Amino acid sequence: MFLSTKMQNVSGISTSSDVQKTADLFMKTKYMDEITGGKGIVFATGTPISNTMCEIYNMMRYLQMDKLREMHLEHFDAWASTFGENVTQMELTPEGNSYRAKTRFSKFFNLPELMAMFKECADIQTADTLNLPGIPECEVHNVAVEPSEVQKELVDALSKRAEAIHNRQVDPSTDNMLKITTDGRKIGLDQRLINPDLPDEPGSKVNTCIDNVFRIWTDTAEIRGTQLVFCDFSTPKNDGSFNVYDDIKQKLIAKGVPEEQIAFIHDATNEVKSQKR
Repeated sequence: MFLSTKMQNVSGISTSSDVQKTADLFMKTKYMDEITGGKGIVFATGTPISNTMCEIYNMMRYLQMDKLREMHLEHFDAWASTFGENVTQMELTPEGNSYRAKTRFSKFFNLPELMAMFKECADIQTADTLNLPGIPECEVHNVAVEPSEVQKELVDALSKRAEAIHNRQVDPSTDNMLKITTDGRKIGLDQRLINPDLPDEPGSKVNTCIDNVFRIWTDTAEIRGTQLVFCDFSTPKNDGSFNVYDDIKQKLIAKGVPEEQIAFIHDATNEVKSQKR
């Protein structure tokens, strides 16, 4: 929801224009509160606070507006000065080659009092209290690879683009930070996503993953072990263009993995086939 604040240049606070569906929901919750005495609304979500601290304020506006008025905390700045704190620290720039000071509304203050107030409308259940069955144990192995010389040059180019954007030398329709961060993700995954004609580096993330997948396939051949490889970037487009999925598949086949043992979730055309995949 839209909120008004005197805080300027502070990350973690959204002051964008009001979204119609959130304004509509807010008016409906206030109407229901009027005719039910504040007992007619139930919100059910697994992620009441997932991105910013402002979300708990918005939840309280939906469900506890009368309480906020009673405590003189209905305005965001009053709520923020009571329960939040701005923190300034050095952060990596989006282009990834330097640091800069960034102020964020990111630290809770008077947390016990805030939770006591929020629990008047919230029944909070965590994974520990729910004792959910079937949660597997896992071992996490972080594999670090060295960037290629081409990747280093590409990242330097991102830095120059970002500097031009910060200095307002580029029209946002031509280049912007969203484009830079997208290009940064491409470079970090595989430099061929920027230019398919760039060399296929043997030590890249993709090739390191392929070696690891093939090793596990070989080690678990007796029990026909199954692997799930997740990548939310560079999905197949079926137009002949380079993508990570097809690159991994072709290289695994070349190493000796039967093609019929490799499947993409994208091949499933409906939910039933998706489950079978």
